[in-house]
Amino acid sequence: MRSSLTALLLWASAGASQALTVFACEPEWAALVRQLAPQAQVTSATHARQDPHHIEARPSLIAALRRADLAVCTGAALEAGWLPMLQQRAGNARVQDGAAGMFYAADHVTLIDPRPPGTPFDGDVHSEGNPHVHLDPDRLLAIAQALSQRLQQLEPARAAAHRERWQAFEADWRTRMAAWRERAAPLRGTQVAAQHSTYAYLWHWLGMAQVADLEPKPGMPPTPGHLQRVLEAMRAAPPRAVVVSLYQDGRPAQWLAQQLGGGTRLLQLPSTVTEDGQAPELAALFDGLIAQLLEPR
Repeated sequence: MRSSLTALLLWASAGASQALTVFACEPEWAALVRQLAPQAQVTSATHARQDPHHIEARPSLIAALRRADLAVCTGAALEAGWLPMLQQRAGNARVQDGAAGMFYAADHVTLIDPRPPGTPFDGDVHSEGNPHVHLDPDRLLAIAQALSQRLQQLEPARAAAHRERWQAFEADWRTRMAAWRERAAPLRGTQVAAQHSTYAYLWHWLGMAQVADLEPKPGMPPTPGHLQRVLEAMRAAPPRAVVVSLYQDGRPAQWLAQQLGGGTRLLQLPSTVTEDGQAPELAALFDGLIAQLLEPR
């Protein structure tokens, strides 16, 4: 409580008339902040072609976090390998854990697939649960509401405007979710193979099933032996697609899709919003993901 109060006082001393400076750990949170607080100055630490688990704590990121009034990150240990170092080197009390200016999205929803704590040899094991919560539209809506409330807390002079932005976002997002569910109905019950559990929330939301993981251990690149075992397990009933993210090497997935045949396609999908126009906003991200999954086999 003391650290949260200190952060609020520090922010207030900077002048409530100034726009918030926001540090987003991932592009999805930068996009969400821009929708909920369009006046904010937002920096994203990562982009769609980077693995958010493994980011270098560059001086530019330290400087950006040092200036931030608010940091919006996923949490659930997704950034455990780099964010604590940034926080320490930035020395910014406003964005330390427990401060009002430090917002972890995963703290505001229930996570799927919690696992026992592992060792470094077990790969990217998240004991709190799968951290890729932004790919569930329902959970994203809950996070947006919590983030709007945090923005109102940090900017009381703009609280009414923040509430209006949230209400508009909520109404639009609920309309879009209904349309996505209707459009994606043919995907229900279909199966995919994928590298990592990045899209696990999306599969669950769409009623799809990931029947194989190309990684022998979480975060470990596919190996020939593991891919051969995956191939043999799925040969009798090939999945709809083999899915990898933009930041992953698509060659192992391409080999597997070719070996499976049966119309199994390779899909290299964005796991977050992109800067190249393919999915510049959250709604466009889901539009594009569903469209690509629906393409004929």
